[in-house]
Parts: sequence; structure tokens; C-alpha cells
Amino acid sequence: MSSVKNLIVPVFITHRGCPHQCVFCNQEKITGLVHVPTLDEVREYLSKHLSHDTPHAVIAFYGGSFTGLPEPEQEGYLAAAGDFVARGFASGIRLSTRPDYMDTGKATFLKRHGVKVVELGVQSMDDAVLKASGRGHAGADVHRASGAIRAAGLELGIQLMAGLPTDTPEIFHDSVEAVISIRPDFVRIYPTLVVKNSPLETLWRRGEYVPLGLDEAVSLCADAVKRFRAEGIRVVRLGLQPSRELEDGLLAGPYHPAFGHLVDSLIALERMKAAINDAAPGLTEAVFVVNPSELSVYKGIKGENIEKLRACREGLSIAVRPDGMVEKGGLTHTFK
Repeated sequence: MSSVKNLIVPVFITHRGCPHQCVFCNQEKITGLVHVPTLDEVREYLSKHLSHDTPHAVIAFYGGSFTGLPEPEQEGYLAAAGDFVARGFASGIRLSTRPDYMDTGKATFLKRHGVKVVELGVQSMDDAVLKASGRGHAGADVHRASGAIRAAGLELGIQLMAGLPTDTPEIFHDSVEAVISIRPDFVRIYPTLVVKNSPLETLWRRGEYVPLGLDEAVSLCADAVKRFRAEGIRVVRLGLQPSRELEDGLLAGPYHPAFGHLVDSLIALERMKAAINDAAPGLTEAVFVVNPSELSVYKGIKGENIEKLRACREGLSIAVRPDGMVEKGGLTHTFK
């Protein structure tokens, strides 16, 4: 599954299977949904989005802790999704759940019912941060759950959050390193946002919680992305999916509809800056050449990276140009 960019068809089971109230969570505002679909509604929904033209599509159960549902309910959802896989309308099933709701028996059950990918809502590997965030599990649960998922032959994903209550840049860095040691197939990284009707709103209004600034969140996540990529771990998502519901419910925090673009642009800027800093003192012109698909990332939003590079050396001429011969992720340059 990891070698093909699949269409994800999400089925939201909002809050189902999760008895905990995490401080940051208001699923209605995050997903725009509050209704939990019946099996008939799931079948009808999948029928509208899947066909013989979508053989690589993946059915994803999100928004709750899937393995916290009663097993007959899990079987019902998986059977409904599995029918579309059996008919060749989708390639597999994926889901998200909590680390403390995963063990060898549950992982084997999921494998037997056609699940290929399990994402764990880890958020942090620091026990104090997890407690302050109302997560209800510990870092040790992540290691146990990850081992069970691996043993069952399932693909493993991990979700992390930056800027949770009591979190610090150093603690977040340690969480990143701990996740790297687990060797997941991919990660998602989200900055913590304050949304309406979440416990975090109360803490924020009392002045007991201060969210990350946008620049700080981008920098933290950029450092994490570089570490994950250096270890060959895919980063498949940065920031929550923009939606009207999320933006209407947002109160505070480092939100940007193109958060991932900001992170990648900062990484690109740092690469170009490093090249310029290593250049001879008399440098007057720098031309960077990138894959066309990454041109906007290297230029930055509204060309801000170009302006920042010009400030590196007085009178320096900067250009970023596309070239299809440069591989994605590659960077070449000509200096004069």
C-alpha cells in the first residue's frame, strides 16, 4: 500500500470507542460530524465513493478509537468495508485507535478482517504530557501496541502533537526520537489548537495554557520532519485538514490552512541558506534548481524565501528555477 498514492475514503465514527476526554478534543469541530453512521449508512456512503474505477482506494475508519468498539460492532463495520474490497472497489482498510486499546489479540483480529494499516493516536511519548492532556495511556503502551501491530503484519502509523499542555521543545524532541526508535512506517504531526467546547478552551481562558506561536510550531515540526525523513520514515500529514467547521470553531493556536507548506518551505530555506553560507565570500549570484513540483515550496508563500535569502548577503541576486531533470527532493545550484 505504501508504494501507491491511494485515494482515502474516510468513515468517521466520531468519539466512538473512546471513554476519555482529551483536553484538545472536540471531534465535531475537527471533523464537522457528530452523527455516528449506521451500517446501512456506511454501505450507502461507500457505494457513492467506490467503484471499479477506484481499485486503489483505501477505506479508513477515523474519528474514534476503533478497537474500543464492541467486537460485534467492529465486525459489522469491517464486513461492510470488506465487501467493497472483495469486489475490487478498494484495495484495503485502515483505521485509527488508541495505544492502550491494542494488543496481540486485537491486532490479529484486525488482520483477519482485512485491515492493512493501523494508526495509533500517540500524541506524545512523555507520561507527564500524556497525563496533563487527559490521554489515559502511557508511553509504554505505545511500545506494546506497536509491537503487536508489527507482529500481526500490519502497517504502523503514529500520530504526534506538538505544543500539548506541559510539553516543551525538548520534550517534543525526545518524543520524536522515541517514535523513531519504534520505526513506524509513517507519521502524522499536528500542532495543538484550541477549539471551542474542548477542555483546553477552559485552560486557555484561565491563562493556564499558552499555545505555540505559528513560527514556533513550524520550526518544531520542521525539525521533526527532518529527523523522520533522515531515518526513512514518511511524514504523510502536517497540520489538520482545513475545513469550515474547524476554522469556525478555532479559538487560538498555530493554525494555517497550508501548515505543511510552511514547514516544507522552512526546510527548503534552511537548505538554501546552508549552501549560501558555505559559498565563497565574493558570492553575488545564486541560482537554485529544483523539481517543478517543489518550486512553490522553495520560493515560499508570496516569495518570502527569496526575500529572506537576499538578506543573507548584501547585494546578493537570488533565483529559484524549475527543472524536470532534478529529482523530487533534490537541489542543485550555480553560484557566481
